[in-house]
Amino acid sequence: MQWVSGLSTRPSLETAIKEVVEQTQRSLQSPPDLGLVFISSAFASEYSRLMPLLQEYLSVPTLIGCSGGGVIGIDATGQTQEVEEEAAISLCLACLPDVKVHAFHIAPDNLPDLDSPPSAWVDLVGVPPQDQPQFVLLADPFSSGINDLLQGLDFAYPGSAKIGGLASVGAMRQSSGLFHNYQLHREGVVGVALSGNIVLETIVAQGCRPIGQPYQVVEGDRNILLKLEENFPNQIGASGQPRTPLEILQELFQDLSEDDRQLAQHSLFVGVARNEFKQNLEHGDFLIRNLLGVDPRNGAIAIGDRVRPGQRIQFHLRDAHTSAEDLEMLLKRYDNQLLLGADSPTQASPAGALMFSCMGRGEGLYGKANFDSQLFNRYLKNIPLSGFFCGGEIGPVGDATFLHGYTSVFGICHQP
Repeated sequence: MQWVSGLSTRPSLETAIKEVVEQTQRSLQSPPDLGLVFISSAFASEYSRLMPLLQEYLSVPTLIGCSGGGVIGIDATGQTQEVEEEAAISLCLACLPDVKVHAFHIAPDNLPDLDSPPSAWVDLVGVPPQDQPQFVLLADPFSSGINDLLQGLDFAYPGSAKIGGLASVGAMRQSSGLFHNYQLHREGVVGVALSGNIVLETIVAQGCRPIGQPYQVVEGDRNILLKLEENFPNQIGASGQPRTPLEILQELFQDLSEDDRQLAQHSLFVGVARNEFKQNLEHGDFLIRNLLGVDPRNGAIAIGDRVRPGQRIQFHLRDAHTSAEDLEMLLKRYDNQLLLGADSPTQASPAGALMFSCMGRGEGLYGKANFDSQLFNRYLKNIPLSGFFCGGEIGPVGDATFLHGYTSVFGICHQP
């Protein structure tokens, strides 16, 4: 298995394509089985030219890609670069022996109803569940059915990794571009299913740290939290007096440092625990959602997800320092797992990786370029990295797949 990554920042589309194809093909030892291309929204007026030009210079049987607010790849000097808000193209090519590679495009009107059986989703994708496929998904940012699609794929393909992101657009809300086997699409989802001699492992860095303690939802309505009670993980059946979320927040603010109080004014989030049975919740057990508003009349708060009684939540803060710590902790954990398996004859080293990062991260968050990718390279050295800056990131938390924000999702590929 071999993965290579290329990047060009030439302002001419044709010159950029020539350069990035030459970079990647120069490094390949065998003909590629899969290509992934990411093009910055600075080229928005030329999306229709991308596929004909790529077809002229590149021969790969399966190709998917999309537009991004920025792109990520390895430049001609061998350095991983995150190019934001500038003209750039990233190309990833992979030689995948003994791997079935199946690309698909799903139009927004073709999604099955959520009450449909798993076979409806299998027919939509075209890959049998027994193949145990791993998915890369790239979606139109204006499609409303992406959450239904993720839920349906989890239903039909439990245990399969699903990563990707929403194609992003530039200024003036131009159309996004989705690319599937040398065709341009403006709507829906394009994806690739990889099955056979391949493993896709994931790192999902949501960039938040918890504050206070977990609480249990006593009363909620759709996405409105109405009453919470303290959660005592070591005392079965124990609970506190139900209170409004606003009362809890006001009390929590009193215990925060002055810096955290300032941060909470604009970077306060709600983590929803995904595992209903785990007693002691840890970092990574929460799905981070936006806090949308507070109703001072009844003390309720609205969040960016549906809630139900019995769920556990915890308030979180996000800033550049926390985001960096979060990603570094996850990378250390993954690196330690690799070290533990290094002496095993069945442990294969990572061959390549994909990165899907929120446009709210990058230089705007950290004040410096290439932060997430450089941190990745510090722990996982010499692994070709490609990707783009998304309008929403797709990755798993626990055993389910979600659409995230402010997140970096990595997919790391190797042989079993």
